[in-house]
Amino acid sequence: MFGKVASDMMGLSDIGTIVSPSEYHMVDSDDYVMHEDGEKIYFLIKSKSDEYCFTNKALIHLDGTSAMNKKRMLKRYSYKHNNFRNVRLETAGNLDKDVEIKFYLGDVDYSIDVDKKQLEKLKDLYKALVKIGSMQYDNDRMLEMSESSLSSTVQTLSASRFEMTDDLFKKVNEYAFDWQKDRYLEFNREDFGEIYEKFINE
Repeated sequence: MFGKVASDMMGLSDIGTIVSPSEYHMVDSDDYVMHEDGEKIYFLIKSKSDEYCFTNKALIHLDGTSAMNKKRMLKRYSYKHNNFRNVRLETAGNLDKDVEIKFYLGDVDYSIDVDKKQLEKLKDLYKALVKIGSMQYDNDRMLEMSESSLSSTVQTLSASRFEMTDDLFKKVNEYAFDWQKDRYLEFNREDFGEIYEKFINE
């Protein structure tokens, strides 16, 4: 009992291990993956208190307060509404038992400790998150450019001298809405499975 308490107080219990795909069905996170919608686990880190489940569509975090308390909070951050930023990988010193992967997902700052023996696997996750974050950034810029382009077109039409009938206004408005909706669906990506498949090697 004392060993568990001491380990928890020193933070050693929070060192996570990377779970093998063959064991994904055995972790609690799997119960919250939306398999019915084509969601799939690509990387999973488990400590005594937390689980970090990276799927093609979201990060599912089972957040525990400590290794001794079984109460946990389920958090889900979809990639459609949250971007990866400032992804970092901190390697271990001679006396360290863990390495850390750090990143922002939306406004949430994550720092996940992982057994340093699994550094090579963690490097794959690092590369995948960097790539996803870069794509999300580029997509946001493209969406901003499309919105600016649409705004300029509307202003040009408004400043022109031809008469805007009700029927023509309706057609222009419908076309603009459909065009912007297509750009939103194109650049506000939901599924990054192909990126995980490219970088995460088993």
